[in-house]
Amino acid sequence: MNAKVNRAVVVLIGALAMVGVAVWQTGTSGATLSPRAAKKRMTSDRSIVFDHSSLTSAELLARLPTSSDEQPLAEDALRIADSEMDLAFRDAVRRMEGLPKPQTKDVKEAESRLQDALEALTASQERVTSLTTALAKATPLAAEGIQDRLDLAKAQAAVDLDDADDARQDLRSVGGDPQGRMQEFIDAHEAASKQSDSIHVVATASPAPHGTVSRAQRLWTLESKARLVRAAQAQAESLTTVFKARHDSLEARVSASKRDSVGSGLSHDSSAALLARAKGRASDAKARAAMDQRVANQRELAYTYARWLDVLSAQQRGVVHDALRDLAVVLAIVLATVLGSGWLTARIAANPVERRNAHTMLTIVRVSLQVLSVLLVLLVIFGPPDSFSTVVGLTTAGLTVALKDFIIGFLGWFVLMGKNGIRVGDLVEINGVTGEVTQIGLTQTALLETGHWSEAGHPTGRRANFNNSFAIEGHYFNFSTDGRWLMDDVRIAVPAGRDPYPIAEALQKIVQEATAGWAREAEQQWQQVRRVPGAAAPSAEASVTYKPVMGGVEIAVRFITRPGERDTLRTQLFQKAVDLIGEQAKLSTTAPLPA
Repeated sequence: MNAKVNRAVVVLIGALAMVGVAVWQTGTSGATLSPRAAKKRMTSDRSIVFDHSSLTSAELLARLPTSSDEQPLAEDALRIADSEMDLAFRDAVRRMEGLPKPQTKDVKEAESRLQDALEALTASQERVTSLTTALAKATPLAAEGIQDRLDLAKAQAAVDLDDADDARQDLRSVGGDPQGRMQEFIDAHEAASKQSDSIHVVATASPAPHGTVSRAQRLWTLESKARLVRAAQAQAESLTTVFKARHDSLEARVSASKRDSVGSGLSHDSSAALLARAKGRASDAKARAAMDQRVANQRELAYTYARWLDVLSAQQRGVVHDALRDLAVVLAIVLATVLGSGWLTARIAANPVERRNAHTMLTIVRVSLQVLSVLLVLLVIFGPPDSFSTVVGLTTAGLTVALKDFIIGFLGWFVLMGKNGIRVGDLVEINGVTGEVTQIGLTQTALLETGHWSEAGHPTGRRANFNNSFAIEGHYFNFSTDGRWLMDDVRIAVPAGRDPYPIAEALQKIVQEATAGWAREAEQQWQQVRRVPGAAAPSAEASVTYKPVMGGVEIAVRFITRPGERDTLRTQLFQKAVDLIGEQAKLSTTAPLPA
């Protein structure tokens, strides 16, 4: 092998070795991921909200396609997140119940607007009621006026209702409507519970990817899912920090309350104060227990998501391993092709005998190797088709394109074997080549070239082969059909000083005697094949025409003949013309000169 091939082989072997190492490394088990500390911490919000974002994240992940390894993790995440949602609802309700009603200026103004709007709404509704009663008792003459006032009162009642709703929203926005805010929490909790109960984690058996392209798509899908799981894990870790801080804050407040209680010296007569202090401590104890449970839930969620990431990482590692294995197979195919081509070239160079045939065989084998290598590489990259019908369809389409000429040639054989086809021994013209048919194969037709039909028609010694597709895609002329007639002519130049008429009469006599029967038979056959009934058939009688030319007169004898008799008749005519011209020449030389 030459230096160029050697360098290619060395590069391919090196690349194959590197890919093999990568395949081995990705085939081993990786380290287990551990829960990581949150990089982004959520700040506690002073406003009381019903936060069920953990459940929303778990539901989003549960809706994605889940493998059998991921199913228990998804179910655990949903269970823990649902418990966290219930705790968040109780915490929001507890905080809302313990929140004193603010008495700020904004709250008082909102309450005043709401009170005015409610009073106006009550008055409008009472007016609508009274007018409706009056309309029922009114006479037809007074009913029209009452109906107009009733429509106006209903419109005003609708406006007052909108004003009351707007005032109630304003009061709720400034914190003056705890009951309305509580109802929002209840509605949100019911909706979240109903949605959570409707979700069921079902293991989806994803088909094993075949081909590098499918593996790349699978790897992208796994990476997208892993990003969502990492985001949910970071959220759980951040909420763990927030709830831990709230728990510590409650713990500090309880400790401070105990110290104040010891140092305040309250008497046993202060029963109301003692009762209020006891209720506060009980509420704080419940809040601390709830915070402990929420911290535990978020830590368990974070651990569940970490295990989920472990499963996804193992799946990604398996996909990468398979992709590297595909790359190794591609490199091995290319290396085998290069080595095979080099070995064949060396064998041909070492054996100089039959160099031409050997070179042809080398070219065929080399092209076959390259085509096979390309097909194998494409099969590795794109994978085999998924269904049998697809395989059959692709194979059929490929064979149809590759064997188009063969198929058309094979079908052309049936056309050539038909009534209007050709037979061995016929004189035909195919693609401008005229000759006698020597072979009609399943895919090819062979002619013995004879030159143009109007020439002498003698064989040239060349053999012409044609694909039978010409019978379907092109056209051909058969001069040996059922009638086997040819219209031929013979042109003879009579020199000046010779009488052309005796020569023409003699030639015409010979032609008429030889072709009289042929002319009648040809006219009958032509009349039978004409599609227009009653139309005159072309004349097949022999004819003689004269044409003055430089140095004499040209006699043209036109006649009908069979292909097999054509040369014989032409020879007779030429021979007769030469004899007549020779006789006239003798007479002219022996005649006495005029006085």
